[in-house]
Amino acid sequence: MRILISGASIAGPVLAYWLARYGFDVTVVERAPQLRKTGGHAVDLFRPAMEITEKMGVLPQVEARETGTTRMTLYREGARRPASIDLTKLYRAASDRHVEVMRDDLSEIYFDAGRDDVEYIFGDSITAISPDGEVTFEHGAPRRFDVVVGADGLHSNVRRLTFGEEAGLTRFIGAYLGVVSVPNVLKLDGEFVGHLGPGRTAGVYGARHLDDARAVFLFRSEHELDYHYRDVPRQKTLLRNAFAGMHAQVDGWLVELDRTPSFYFDSITQLRLESWSRGRVTLVGDAGYCPGPAVGGSTSLAVLGAYVLAGELAEAGGDHERAFAAYEREMLDLVRASRAFALGAAKSLIPRSRLGAWTLAQGARLISALPASVSRAAAKLNTKGFRLHDSMKVKDYTVPVRR
Repeated sequence: MRILISGASIAGPVLAYWLARYGFDVTVVERAPQLRKTGGHAVDLFRPAMEITEKMGVLPQVEARETGTTRMTLYREGARRPASIDLTKLYRAASDRHVEVMRDDLSEIYFDAGRDDVEYIFGDSITAISPDGEVTFEHGAPRRFDVVVGADGLHSNVRRLTFGEEAGLTRFIGAYLGVVSVPNVLKLDGEFVGHLGPGRTAGVYGARHLDDARAVFLFRSEHELDYHYRDVPRQKTLLRNAFAGMHAQVDGWLVELDRTPSFYFDSITQLRLESWSRGRVTLVGDAGYCPGPAVGGSTSLAVLGAYVLAGELAEAGGDHERAFAAYEREMLDLVRASRAFALGAAKSLIPRSRLGAWTLAQGARLISALPASVSRAAAKLNTKGFRLHDSMKVKDYTVPVRR
């Protein structure tokens, strides 16, 4: 059975690994000319994704690339002194198993895990998918596949070809995210330095193995801003306007926009599909059920979704209709819960008022001041909130793995 996956970031390589292990003939097509090597931004893997990563045999490599961020110094607009926060206690309250790793590092590790058993095609993209599985490409010759999977992110090309334009499928949840590569002038070693104010949050962090640092920006907007998601100059202008005058340190990060080698900007938008399969095509990760970048645990959800999709296709013996239905049953409640979680997280992480900023800072200080056992026990009482992504179950598929 021949399966085509579009996208080689996180969900795509994880899905390809498991499908190949189950004996499927797997091809991955990626628009970029090669894997991204700029480091990306930090993402979180919670317990379910950690378990799947361990099953893949690459957990040691992931842990070796951990960012190592353990503490936060948070400056609040209008406050005289910063708050000091123990991030390890926050992480332990949220998850019994957790690692923070740069996205591009994680992508490369997953890619390396299955590359010998998977055909990867870089520098190409899908232009059409017929009902019988005939796929045409921007550059390559047409080919026929039994199943096509979109693992190509929030602005999925496969989703557009299958379900139509994004309008009506997405929900803007009132905020934007920017990430900029900046020089590590603060010599950050395990520390996140942040600035918090009404409607906007900015911070900078490093990673043990990187020479530079990442500045991250979150800001509120009542309405969607006018720009194209590939118009980088316009995105940089919007980011400058949103954070102008916040703090001299933040101004310094914004100066780097003119020369940064790594830049990311996007709306914090949810996908609202209740079914993400049609005919021979299905979607995985952010392409099908992005709960919102940076606020909904989308990376862990993508890893889990890829693992489940591969397992269901194997258990169904390649019957894609049966497998897609089972895959959606397994994932739908988790997707809905992640959406709800993301709405609350966006409100909390980007408070509207000075009071909200004070409440957020004080809450983080309180958790970091409590004994770890107390904060963890309290968090475990709320599996739909703080512990949502840790409480997701990993199904044990009994399909024989090809050796």
